[in-house]
Amino acid sequence: MKIALAQMTSGIDPAANARTVAEAIAEAAAGSAAMLFTPEMSGVLDRDRARAANSIASEQQDVTLAAARDAAARHGIWVHIGSLALRRDDGKFANRGFVIDAAGEIRTRYDKLHLFDVDLPTGESWRESAAYAAGETAVVVDTPVGTLGLSICYDLRFADLYRALSSAGATILSVPAAFTRPTGAAHWHLLMRARAIESGAFVVAAAQTGTHEDGRATYGHSLVIGPWGDILLDMGEAAGVAFAEIDLESVAAVRARIPVLAHRRAIPQVEHVR
Repeated sequence: MKIALAQMTSGIDPAANARTVAEAIAEAAAGSAAMLFTPEMSGVLDRDRARAANSIASEQQDVTLAAARDAAARHGIWVHIGSLALRRDDGKFANRGFVIDAAGEIRTRYDKLHLFDVDLPTGESWRESAAYAAGETAVVVDTPVGTLGLSICYDLRFADLYRALSSAGATILSVPAAFTRPTGAAHWHLLMRARAIESGAFVVAAAQTGTHEDGRATYGHSLVIGPWGDILLDMGEAAGVAFAEIDLESVAAVRARIPVLAHRRAIPQVEHVR
């Protein structure tokens, strides 16, 4: 089965980003993909929070979500919008992903559970929690390409989330991201392969890439990883759409070969010996 990934250099104009997403959906459908995956913050990427606040709309008014639903229906393809910055009913912001079916209907939503609050050695400082509210629910959803477990970017570093998703039936794990270049170079491929291996599942990671209008630089290297940990697709640093073939029978084969899911146990209380 064929899937497609859109690697983007999202900017500060939601309308321009919406056009890019719609064009990627059309290209994916023309390439016979069953589903397209887009990165984190597909609708707007702007670290100037005062300016970004003017571009962040409610789910009902978001132009990228509307464009994605329309294009999915017109082209008859499923779409995972990695995430959008949205204004919640309580006025707080959400970093929210969507799975949209081939009729343009929203099948499920996922709000990022783990928020990126770090100070990097480069001097970069990020405080996602200063503007966004964390999600409260892990999500899996049935799709034409398998049972999809949802996550977003910084979630990647928390293995217990992927244990829960694979235990709930996920055969594909989606990790849309906007990784910084220093952390991407150090950890991106390593962590993606680890999540695939420990879950015996495919990992699909559509990423932001390049230098953005707000001045940040992201790592790129959108990936598809097989359940054995093999890299099936690495998009490098160029923006665009790429395709990969996935064989869900390999999930069962890998899990039979090394039955980690069957061998999982509840972790007992830790004894701290001094």
